Amino acid sequence: MHVGSAFFFVAGTVTTSMVLAAERANPGSVEPVAGFLAKSERWLTTPAMLLVWAFGLTLAVTAGWFSSTWLQIKFAFVVVLSAVHGIQSGQLRRLVRNKALKPRTTLPLILVCVMAVVVLVVVKP
Repeated sequence: MHVGSAFFFVAGTVTTSMVLAAERANPGSVEPVAGFLAKSERWLTTPAMLLVWAFGLTLAVTAGWFSSTWLQIKFAFVVVLSAVHGIQSGQLRRLVRNKALKPRTTLPLILVCVMAVVVLVVVKP
C-alpha cells in the first residue's frame, strides 16, 4: 500500500509541476486543465500523500528502522516532497482563482528527491 500510495502522490506532484511550468511558459494556456487538476489534487494527490506518511511510518515502526541513517535521510527528502506538494497546491488554487501567477519550476527538485528516496530504499546504506 505504501508503494501504491507513493506512486499516486509522485504522479500527481509531477503532473502539477508540469502544468504549472506550462502556465509559466505560456500564461493562460492551462486554464481548461487547471480546474480539473485542482480537484484531483484535493481528492487524489493529497490523500495519497497522507497515506504515504501513514503507511511509511507504520513500516518504519514495525521494522524498527527509526535508528537507521538511511531512513532519516529518506524522511528529509519526503518532507521536501510534501512541502513542494503544499506549495504547488497553493499555486494551483491561486491560478484557478485569479489566473495572475508566475509559478516556479519545481520538477527538477521533485525528480531528484524521488530518485534519492528510491536509491535509499533499495540500497539501505
